[in-house]
Amino acid sequence: MSDVLADIVNRKWQEIERAREARSFEDLVTQLSEAPPIRDFVSQLRLSHPLGIIAEVKKASPSAGIIREDFHPVEIAKTYAEHGAACISVLTDEHFFQGHLNYLYAIRKAVDLPLLRKDFILDRYQIAEARLAGADCVLLIAECLDDEQLRDLYQYTRELGMQALVELYEESNLDRVLKLNPHIIGVNNRNLRTFETDLRHSLKLRRLVRDTILFVSESGIRTADDTRLLIEHGINAILVGESLMRAPNIGQALHALQP
Repeated sequence: MSDVLADIVNRKWQEIERAREARSFEDLVTQLSEAPPIRDFVSQLRLSHPLGIIAEVKKASPSAGIIREDFHPVEIAKTYAEHGAACISVLTDEHFFQGHLNYLYAIRKAVDLPLLRKDFILDRYQIAEARLAGADCVLLIAECLDDEQLRDLYQYTRELGMQALVELYEESNLDRVLKLNPHIIGVNNRNLRTFETDLRHSLKLRRLVRDTILFVSESGIRTADDTRLLIEHGINAILVGESLMRAPNIGQALHALQP
């Protein structure tokens, strides 16, 4: 685990403990009956053949700093929905990405597309939070979780009827991820040590994953040429955030990425 990732994980555990002190896990679970119906995240991506786009609502990142000053999460999500996104990813990490769980609640009320809670998920508590807020899918990052944690969180996600986008960067984590028999996996093209991106990383790992698993390429996707390259190599979906957030016209930028 890189130093940056370790810092994020350490802080996230502190946040989880504070959240549990404010509202117990048991109390949170009792409220899940009030959660909105779940939409099928994976099926929505498959319907967007040849390439499903997960468009991300993202204000900042540790590597880039503030990405978009003029940041209105609900309006951005509506723009995505109007311009061809299959699903929407919502950053909820507050300290490092300037996101918020409240963005997820608000976006769920405003758009009909399936939603991903994009955060550093380490505990069942966060998955229950995501479900209550209206998420249909959560991100599980293999680099942040040991085998037992990964299995437990994946199982709990499925118990709640949700889906998990299981992400990895290191090829050494691929076998761990595939043992879950996931419906969908994501490969991050960003080196977690140098923060450089290389689309060839997705192309390399795609060859090692059976076609029945929906394969998402994440990070570093900026142009229509990038999306064409990924489609040619069997990539089923992409997760795009920074390039859209930097665009003067988000809708036009999203439309330009579509094959």
